[in-house]
Amino acid sequence: MAEPESSSQSKPEQAIAKVNPLRCFVGSGVATGLSFLIYRLFVAIALTFANKPITSTNVTAINIGAAVRTLVMGGVTLGAGVFGVAALGLFALGVQLTVQRLRGQNPPSTQKMDI
Repeated sequence: MAEPESSSQSKPEQAIAKVNPLRCFVGSGVATGLSFLIYRLFVAIALTFANKPITSTNVTAINIGAAVRTLVMGGVTLGAGVFGVAALGLFALGVQLTVQRLRGQNPPSTQKMDI
């Protein structure tokens, strides 16, 4: 079933119309905070792994332990990186919107995109 349109704008257009520099900068701050906290978690895990070496004589156990440690560190690093890149992107979008408003240009929220 198709949903009836309740307004003249579609949902993506309404979402784009709500974008403003303040929301971008607040979102960038939140993403930066999360990225920093995940980075601190990364450092704590790395120190824990460095201070507690794998103590086993079984080669298979050592290999599995090393693989698990690598996966844990990789996952945490990926999380910190994703939030860091999102923070940079949101900050850059906020700067772009601010510059567009200062120049008197309308942001491209009124243009329709054919996908």
